[in-house]
Amino acid sequence: MAKSDKGTPPGGAGSGGGMKCYALIYYVVDDFVARRAPHREEHLRLVREAHGRGELLLAGALGDPPDRALLVFRAPDGSIAETFAQRDPYVVKGVVTRWEVQPWAVVVGQEPSGKTPIGGVR
Repeated sequence: MAKSDKGTPPGGAGSGGGMKCYALIYYVVDDFVARRAPHREEHLRLVREAHGRGELLLAGALGDPPDRALLVFRAPDGSIAETFAQRDPYVVKGVVTRWEVQPWAVVVGQEPSGKTPIGGVR
């Protein structure tokens, strides 16, 4: 099972306290689209739950065909993203070969509380 290459710095990304953004980056197997199929519903259930709790902002595969995936979390520290990865069936079942959590210093685009998030889903 792959693990994060780098730990999350104490206090999270960016300056000051509160919620920060973290990028969970997945590196995936060849033929990812076909090999994820048996695990996709459980993965999407976890994604929807994390999104519903307000932890996960955006998620999706990168590339055509996909060779990576990006999940963007908002949390006090990177442990939320790390725990998600450790429980994700894509990781557990070996569809993800390696993953890492990186603090993301968002400069533009983070909406204030009460606004409809990107994608229009609450």
